[in-house]
Amino acid sequence: MFDHLIPERIRKELLRELSGLGIEALKPYSKGTTSVVFLGKLGEKRVIVKLQRPDSPRDNFRREAEILEAISPFGISPPLIARGRIGNLSYLVREFAEGEPILYAELKKRHLFQIAEKTALLDRLYLDHGQIQGGKHIIIGGDVYIIDFEKANWRKPNNLTSAMAMIFIGRNAISERVYKSFNLGEDFREAMKSALRVYKREGKLSAVLDVLATL
Repeated sequence: MFDHLIPERIRKELLRELSGLGIEALKPYSKGTTSVVFLGKLGEKRVIVKLQRPDSPRDNFRREAEILEAISPFGISPPLIARGRIGNLSYLVREFAEGEPILYAELKKRHLFQIAEKTALLDRLYLDHGQIQGGKHIIIGGDVYIIDFEKANWRKPNNLTSAMAMIFIGRNAISERVYKSFNLGEDFREAMKSALRVYKREGKLSAVLDVLATL
């Protein structure tokens, strides 16, 4: 699948290095503009291996790995397992986030609270994910995880507001499903807008949690 993107020498070196870490059964998973992604196994756990594409215009993997290490104590994203370089290409390995992207998942009340709490925690860490509203980077399963910090940076954050706007304020496939599932109306949308204004002005997460509690 990735043969035309990754030279054979690089593939063999990557397999050798990952094997030394105990990672096996590597298979192609997805590709982006800057990376190719493999799925593998480490014992009983599934892992994601992200390798920089040789034709990538930038290498964001070092920063992403540093970000994952910094937030690892908080359970926001699956833990980083390893990082390194094969030749001049960076790679990182993290545990696989079991579940479905929010774009496709059926959301329960507990998921919505977890999303609010974890995005607010990112805000308090002053780490802006940068792609929350895309609908592909919040994974819903036994836990809620936020993944792919490739474009994240330490800057003025907008994580919780972006997440709540995607789920409750905007009119999209996610919000339509949530409004139907919880039988919500415009009064809820206005209440969430008001709570987000309080959050942006005063930093009070409780304003948002109080609205979620009415679900």
